Amino acid sequence: MSTEVQETPLTTLPEWQALEAHATAMRARQLRDLFGADPTRGERLAVEAAGLYFDYSKQRVDDETLRLLLLLAQVRGVAERRDAMFRGEHINSTEDRAVLHVALRMPKGSTLVVDGTDVVAEVHEVLDRMTAFADQVRSGEWKGHGGKPIRNVVSIGIGGSDLGPVMAYEALKAFSRRDMVFRFVSNVDGTDFVEATRDLDAHETLFIICSKTFTTLETLTNAHAARRWCLEQLGQDAEKSGAIARHFAAVSTNEKGVREFGIDPERMFGFWDWVGGRYSMDSAIGLSTMLAIGPENFRAMLDGFHAMDEHFRSTPFERSLPALMGLIAIWNNNFLGASTVAVLPYAEYMKRFPAYLQQLTMESNGKHVTLAGAHVDFETGPIYWGEPGTNGQHSFYQLIHQGTRLVPCDFIGFNRTRNPLGDQHDLLMANLFAQTEALAFGKTLQQVLAEGTSEALAPHRVCEGNRPTTTILADVLDPRTLGTLVALYEHSVFVQGAIWQIDSYDQWGVELGKQLAKQTEKELASREEPTLAHDSSTNALIRRYRARREPRR
Repeated sequence: MSTEVQETPLTTLPEWQALEAHATAMRARQLRDLFGADPTRGERLAVEAAGLYFDYSKQRVDDETLRLLLLLAQVRGVAERRDAMFRGEHINSTEDRAVLHVALRMPKGSTLVVDGTDVVAEVHEVLDRMTAFADQVRSGEWKGHGGKPIRNVVSIGIGGSDLGPVMAYEALKAFSRRDMVFRFVSNVDGTDFVEATRDLDAHETLFIICSKTFTTLETLTNAHAARRWCLEQLGQDAEKSGAIARHFAAVSTNEKGVREFGIDPERMFGFWDWVGGRYSMDSAIGLSTMLAIGPENFRAMLDGFHAMDEHFRSTPFERSLPALMGLIAIWNNNFLGASTVAVLPYAEYMKRFPAYLQQLTMESNGKHVTLAGAHVDFETGPIYWGEPGTNGQHSFYQLIHQGTRLVPCDFIGFNRTRNPLGDQHDLLMANLFAQTEALAFGKTLQQVLAEGTSEALAPHRVCEGNRPTTTILADVLDPRTLGTLVALYEHSVFVQGAIWQIDSYDQWGVELGKQLAKQTEKELASREEPTLAHDSSTNALIRRYRARREPRR
């Protein structure tokens, strides 16, 4: 099947309409009945690959659901589009770019020629330079101005240049250098920078400025704040002696801008326009990750990414974790009317994983037009959110169990813990398993009454169940496992976008606010009362802010 854009509207396809008819029947079916009719369901609707065990038996699907979803994937050319991505074709059509985050984790010696260039060789050239620099810093060989080794690393970025590194650092903290401090600054709110640097010594601090173009407003604003902070501590004469070069590195492709800032281009680590920001944590954007966990562990993470890539590329969709995850997301979103997905990692180290997935999923698939430019007449990207268990159980699980909204959930757990403390890990995992069971099967009115509950109180204790969940288990959270988990969600996003035939790799909606902010910032900074041409609300808000803010210096 061709990977060209199909003109046939999705909702008119016989395969789509068959799923709609099937969904009408499935809405009346209960998970307790599906399990009752098939004693092997819990083992049969589970797949294991790349170190992950993926149990989707508690999703509201049966064999016919899966058959119809796989047919939809076939007629939409998902496998063909997957292969085109791996070949380096320009599937990001609105920007005329390849989509090659998979090349970031291909083994050294592999070859992938795109537009006449072996991109894998370029990736490993950067990785080798990152490794050499990380080894220098971690060993103490790299000294700051004044001769002190680096003990503090502050990564400055925003969006994909921040969420991935922050998530990875938290997830892999057990592997990080505990005698080094790692901080992250993203918000243009000055509080973020001030709090991140309050207790640091500039003589021992390295800043990593993450901006592909070296023009990102928020990042460069914080970068210049970092520069001023360094010079205040190092002494103004430090600027003349090139001290900035000892305390700054850049992840960028703008050598001119990096050099003008005072960073040695030898400490500039590049990446490519075929890497979207939200897919870049395994590129040079992960320099802070490599500094924290070391090059060997960083490469183990890349191996995990690659293992899931190879699984997705070579496995039939009926046994493919990303394909099943993506197709089930389509089923829940488009046919069962579930507009959100809760991601619930039962691991404190994974506390930033849901926030990371928010950008990965919603910036990718929050689109209202197809590749052909037609407005969609179906729902696209669902809302992703979540918190670690068991904290969430005492927060929002009430809505998931007894609320009126259907909220599919991904539960993520690990068979072994990095921090054994009595039987606490058993208790943690008991909660995970119990929650998926309770959501699936609930408690009927008859069961509540049989427990001796009064008829007046009984309705309040009923849990309807039939709430869909997927459980993802791995043996232990380590760099390789983190890589496989991230790649699993990356490729699930791909599958959903391919079904909807939207461009999952552009983000034009992000640009409008940025453009307006540039003009508004000039109006806020103006010493004279500016002439405002916004709507009446925005004009009034700007005037009120100008009148009540701190006096200008």
